[in-house]
Amino acid sequence: MKFLILHGPNLNLFGRREPHIYGTTTLAEINAKLQALAAELGVELEILQSNHEGTLIDKLHERIDTVQGALLNPAGLTQHGVPLHDAIKAMPFPVLEIHMSNIAAREPWRSHSIISPAVKATIQGLGWRSYTMGLRAVVELAQAS
Repeated sequence: MKFLILHGPNLNLFGRREPHIYGTTTLAEINAKLQALAAELGVELEILQSNHEGTLIDKLHERIDTVQGALLNPAGLTQHGVPLHDAIKAMPFPVLEIHMSNIAAREPWRSHSIISPAVKATIQGLGWRSYTMGLRAVVELAQAS
């Protein structure tokens, strides 16, 4: 089984950007944790970070028939990514929305996700563990279908 991990805009700055909110774990460290967990679970990952919504959408389209699920941290696209929302709705596999912080407990404008209605579930507020919990969940969902 193969799964996509999609990191949205500015997430390449994890570890440097607002460490009081996101912690000091870098994106490379998160990806390494995900790869180690994938090996443990016996699945493969394809990981992409992009600062461009269209690149994330293109990857979903490219893998529509070749992956069994995806984790997506839409980052700044959470509140405004209508095209990303629409792409997720077209996917035949479960997509989980991931956030390191609890967006509901932050600035009022962050608390509404335009992405949430299109995904199977949202995992947030657990730091880098949001990703590993998400990977465990999406693998279980794919195995159950």
